[in-house]
Order: sequence, then C-alpha cells, then structure tokens
Amino acid sequence: MSNTASTEGFSGRQTADVVGISYRQLDYWARTNLIRPSLTDASGSGSRRRYSYQDLLELRVVKTLIDAGIKLESVREVFAYLRTHVSADIASAHLVISGQTVVLAQGDELIDVVKQGQGVLNVLSLAGVKSDIDAQLIPLRLDEPEAVAL
Repeated sequence: MSNTASTEGFSGRQTADVVGISYRQLDYWARTNLIRPSLTDASGSGSRRRYSYQDLLELRVVKTLIDAGIKLESVREVFAYLRTHVSADIASAHLVISGQTVVLAQGDELIDVVKQGQGVLNVLSLAGVKSDIDAQLIPLRLDEPEAVAL
C-alpha cells in the first residue's frame, strides 16, 4: 500500500473493486451504517466517500461472511459485537463460521457473536494438557528407585 493511499484513502469505486463487491452494495452498506467510510463520509449530492485501509479489511470480512451464507442481519450483529468487545485491531480477530453461527475465538474461549456474546465452548489446548502431565511425571521419576534390569 502506498503512503499516499494510506493518508488519502480510497474512493468508493476503488474500495468496491478491492473488496470485490459492487459499488451499489458498498453504497447500501454505508447508507445503512454497516460500514461507514472512516476518512470522509458522504455529505450530500456529489460528495465523495473516502475509505481507509481498515475499512477495506472490515468490508472484506463482511463480504466473506455473506459469501459463507451468513445473513446480513447476523453480519450486523457480528460487527456490533466486535466493535464493542474486541479492543485490538479487528483484523486480529479469529472468526469461526459454522452454518448460520459465527463464533469469535478469543483466547481460550469461543463466543457466539450472533447470540450477543453468549459463551459457547472453552478451548482446551492439548499442548497445555501434555505440559501439565509432563510436569507431574518429573517428580515421580525422581522418586522411583532404579529400575531392575530383567
């Protein structure tokens, strides 16, 4: 990305092309407050929206969710949840899509973001289980008398 693009942003046409959606779709998403351009919003007839790189990332996530079969209303719920609960850059989030469910993998939790953040599952790190067992075995080995060779 050029330095000029990062400071001046992207036009609506450029944004639509980069994200892989129609300009009409981009316009609808902006007018309905799904993703509004963060650099310059439309301010009347003939004004031009300017989208940031971050906006492009979020728009691509929207497109990916819709392409995966997630309904637009659910996509809105996903973004409302992410904006409220994910403090880091949204691009650092990990989403799991299963049918009409979108789950946020955050640390050791999986959170159903379509159901307003209801916890779904805890993630069990098998590497953590192995480390715990290995740590418990060390004292046992130290206490054992030397094995007798048969």
